[in-house]
Amino acid sequence: QVPRVNGALVAIEPQSGRVLAMVGGYSYALSSFNRATQARRQPGSAFKPFVYATALEGDFTPASIVLDAPISFAGGANGQRWTPENYSREYYGPQSLRRGLELSRNVMTVRLAQSVGMKKIVDQSARMGIPGLTPNLSVSLGAGEVTPLEITAAYSAFANGGRRVEAYGISRIRTPQGRVIYQRASGQSGQAINNPSLYYMNQMLRGVMTSGTGRSAAIAGRDLAGKSGTTSDYK
Repeated sequence: QVPRVNGALVAIEPQSGRVLAMVGGYSYALSSFNRATQARRQPGSAFKPFVYATALEGDFTPASIVLDAPISFAGGANGQRWTPENYSREYYGPQSLRRGLELSRNVMTVRLAQSVGMKKIVDQSARMGIPGLTPNLSVSLGAGEVTPLEITAAYSAFANGGRRVEAYGISRIRTPQGRVIYQRASGQSGQAINNPSLYYMNQMLRGVMTSGTGRSAAIAGRDLAGKSGTTSDYK
């Protein structure tokens, strides 16, 4: 059965950036467009950890309080004001950063981004492997564009001690006679996020999986950390 919609999947080794699995679509014969490496899409709530990581690199901690209440800004579509909302269309008052990430609160994230500064968030994202973002507040909710491979590689820093890695699929090329004509150099590009920020982020991302929006994906006996999207009824 040929699907009406194509998707993509990327799995990489976070310590090295080595691509372990990549699916760019249903059939190369039907479409040579690789959605894993070429499709620039809005990551939505999957981008929020980079906002929170930037805040933790500054003066915030997981216990810092941010107000979850209505807010609006000039410069929306058609001359209207931009008024971000939580997916539930409800507001929850003062919340800790940890709880805001666990429950993927949009308005909290925008307020946090406004306090931290989008320039800092865009710079931090670039250090982790997501370049070229525009420093406007909507980007804090994932309105920028990124490929699945880029954001997967950027997430690696959360799992490998804070080091940025460059994703790669080919490590060595040999001739039929065994002569090496290509040898890939190390893919690590320096420290992208520091301790204790990294420790805090890992605890918060674990919280997403144990008591937040990602808990339905938890696996018994496995230490999981991650971030869910929150549209489509939180699925």
